[in-house]
Amino acid sequence: MQLSFLRPVYDRPGPWCSVYLDASRDTEDAHPALDLRWRALKGQLIGQGAEKESVDALDRLVRGHDPMPGDYGLAAFATRGRVVLSDYLAAPPPKDLARYSPLPHTMPLVAQRGEQVAWVRVLTDRADADVESVSAGGVPRRAHVKGRETYQLSRVNPGGWSQSRYQRAAMEAWHHNTGDAAAATAELADRIGAEVVVVAGDVRATGMLAAQLPSRWQDKVVRTDAGKRARGADRTLLDDITVQVVAEAAEAHISEALDRFGIQEDIGGGLDAVVSALQRAQVDTMLIVDDPSSTDRLWIGPEPTQIACDPQLLADLSVPDPQRVRADDALVRALVGTDAEVAVLGRDEAPDLTDGVGAVLRYADAATPGRGRG
Repeated sequence: MQLSFLRPVYDRPGPWCSVYLDASRDTEDAHPALDLRWRALKGQLIGQGAEKESVDALDRLVRGHDPMPGDYGLAAFATRGRVVLSDYLAAPPPKDLARYSPLPHTMPLVAQRGEQVAWVRVLTDRADADVESVSAGGVPRRAHVKGRETYQLSRVNPGGWSQSRYQRAAMEAWHHNTGDAAAATAELADRIGAEVVVVAGDVRATGMLAAQLPSRWQDKVVRTDAGKRARGADRTLLDDITVQVVAEAAEAHISEALDRFGIQEDIGGGLDAVVSALQRAQVDTMLIVDDPSSTDRLWIGPEPTQIACDPQLLADLSVPDPQRVRADDALVRALVGTDAEVAVLGRDEAPDLTDGVGAVLRYADAATPGRGRG
């Protein structure tokens, strides 16, 4: 998972107020319940010594956010009187949480977001197409492509000498329209770096559109006749198919990271080795088993790579006033600061991962912990 969306919170000094809140409003008493939950979290922040200006900024955000139907959550991070980052969660957090700490507590947000996959979906018929996409950062885009050709879009059977001319005109018009939709789809896919392209709708139109996509997208196309462009048409099956193919792509990311880690054998496994690799900006992808109950702690300095298991190491580097923080908070900051990625695992996906953490390395040299073990 790319973590660039977290960069704003690491470009500013702390301390930070971090809040995770069940913001669902799908029952009659939802608004009073939300108010009670937020008041409890607000009290916790104040009790932990959070600055009033930041708590007030969070208060304005929570009370003023636009409600959405269904169950969902809200994550927000504030410092020095400003909410720097807020994000909706697809589901309520496992439990409401408020924390005041030197670093933003971003691991629950990273874990709940899961592996991000950029995708494009085009729903087409003989005349027009609706194209939508979601980037790896979760940014949605939509476009409507209106076909250039409107004459004779159905292949008719008039009989007589004119039949072949009518049929040919219909196919040419249809081909032009799907070509326009294919160009718009490819442009959007290029823009977001899509990994999946779902082509849906009229079975003949999907075939023509997919065939006109550039060759670089051919192996990423999933065709389906689910979904219709008609107003009010049920798109449940199309949504289910999209979720399934995106989830399969996300699972492939995790499997690839685990395979690459396995090739390294003993290199990069365990908290000490990961911290050492982060100090050297050596990590390509960190593997971590999400554990909200973890009591692991690390020491940090002002810079992302100033991270250590022993504060003496930072003292030897003349780092002023090292701070002791949650290990996952320090690890995520170091990943963002070195443009590394993360793969969040379930406990059953990596039962033998030492300390629940490991790293796929960009490179290994003689100074890499574990190098040369037999």
